[in-house]
Amino acid sequence: MNDFDYIKPGEVYLDGSCQSLRPRQVINAISDYYEKHNSCGERVKYEWGRITDEKVEATREKVLKFLGLKSRNFTVSFTLNTTYGINLLLNQLDPKYFDKVMTSEIEHNSPFLATIAFSKKNNLPRIVMKRNDDGSIPLEEYDFKKAVVVVNCASNFDGRKLGNINELIKKVHKESGIVIIDAAQAMAHSSDVLYKTDADAICFSAHKLYAPSLGVIVWKNELLEKLQDYFLGGGMVDDVDKESYMLSADNSEHRYTRFESGLQAWGEIIGLGAALDWLEGLKKKDKENLKKNAEDLYEFLKSSPKVHLINNEPNPTMSFYVEGIDSHLLGEALSRENIMARTGYFCAHYYLDHVCKYPPLIRFSLGYQTKPEDIEKVKNALAKVIK
Repeated sequence: MNDFDYIKPGEVYLDGSCQSLRPRQVINAISDYYEKHNSCGERVKYEWGRITDEKVEATREKVLKFLGLKSRNFTVSFTLNTTYGINLLLNQLDPKYFDKVMTSEIEHNSPFLATIAFSKKNNLPRIVMKRNDDGSIPLEEYDFKKAVVVVNCASNFDGRKLGNINELIKKVHKESGIVIIDAAQAMAHSSDVLYKTDADAICFSAHKLYAPSLGVIVWKNELLEKLQDYFLGGGMVDDVDKESYMLSADNSEHRYTRFESGLQAWGEIIGLGAALDWLEGLKKKDKENLKKNAEDLYEFLKSSPKVHLINNEPNPTMSFYVEGIDSHLLGEALSRENIMARTGYFCAHYYLDHVCKYPPLIRFSLGYQTKPEDIEKVKNALAKVIK
């Protein structure tokens, strides 16, 4: 795929779960912003600003289309990253509407720590739910009455999906609770699990979606009723008096400003729009190649006696450790072969370290830039180490 023409021969990038590589179209879109219409969105009347505004608004529409959601029900706001978005939401929720906060055992530290803080701040109980091997939540085991549920829909260490996401949302809503989804690991290769979902908020990081470093919150318009004014500043108000202000979000056309304080990353937002266009234009064979590459690497790892694979099935994201070999040293050895992979606990310390008691792991996260010859190189390098 020529869209990643900057990758040098022999370089293998397997760290997309941290941040994906950006196709040439995305890089060009960001350069065009800085070179052709570098301007402040929503604040200026000159032509450059008009172009920026149009492209930013188009990106909001593309995000909703990608998820199969309607603007009459949902709003798109831009932030720094998934962690920032989850914290923005939790810190502005009015606790009088809720009796508890719930998360799950396989979460990234983003929701895991944020729910601890929310629980302590509001003196509400916190429940850490089990997840089945397939990623689903055993719903019958938990009481969701007036709960704030914050969970991922795809794990960042083995890609397992929240297959019963719609059942979860229906049950929580029936009990007057809300559901915030950490979609950071799902958007690039598992967005099907999110399509037309009725979650109250979906948080994700564009930099895991072949786009620039950026965060996104897709939130239900009715959630506005349960928010308190907390994180405020420029770009969020229509008028300010000495001791009062009028929020722009009170106007439905500018509802997105509720989470957009200050100047936004206009170039990065436009880059996200280009990434979504690029993903929309992928051919069927591109997706099949990613699937085949993941299956090939999975079968190799699974068949190696000294490899302890965390995954139960093939996925673009796979984690493992090799018996008798420190994963950090293995990561360094692979690096010397120009193979780039992540080692450690991948910000999922509670589950991987304290629940499963795994040693530090190594993670391969494939992307659309991954080629069959990359997989062969990885297999050959690992075979030498294992032998």
